[in-house]
Amino acid sequence: MIFTPAPLAGAFVIAPEPNVDGRGFFARSWCREEARTHSIGVEWVQSNISFNRRRGTLRGMHYQAPSWEAKLVRVTRGSIFDVIVDLRPASPTCRQHFSVVLTAGARNMLFVPRGCAHGFLSLEDETEIFYEMSEFYRPEQARGFRFDDPQFAIPWPDGEKILSDRDRDLPCYAP
Repeated sequence: MIFTPAPLAGAFVIAPEPNVDGRGFFARSWCREEARTHSIGVEWVQSNISFNRRRGTLRGMHYQAPSWEAKLVRVTRGSIFDVIVDLRPASPTCRQHFSVVLTAGARNMLFVPRGCAHGFLSLEDETEIFYEMSEFYRPEQARGFRFDDPQFAIPWPDGEKILSDRDRDLPCYAP
């Protein structure tokens, strides 16, 4: 596995390191020991799938508090513009954001540390995302803020944005 540090403290873009032969390849998608060498000590307790019928589907910006969750996000079909925002008051990158394009073909992943909000925009029709989560989903702890919150000025790709009513009605971030 290839861990590339993202500009936000504790975040990584992770790529497989395939062992290729005439049949195809084999690669690890997660290794607890290797993750710990990068100071990532999480236990995954829940896995989720997000299927997005149309290009331009935007989900975010979401987080869970007070049981902040770490996530490992991978696209299994299609591609996304994936974004995280650091909300940790003591972090040297607090209130900064990072974005990366994740694609099924590249098989790259984003490790989202605890204390960050997460959102994405599907770049293709019928995009599917697979998440590993460090905390169980608790609806009463679900939080979020507007994807276009001017405090963060996230440079989303141009084009149609398809949002749920819930995401459309989210307020701007207030700590």
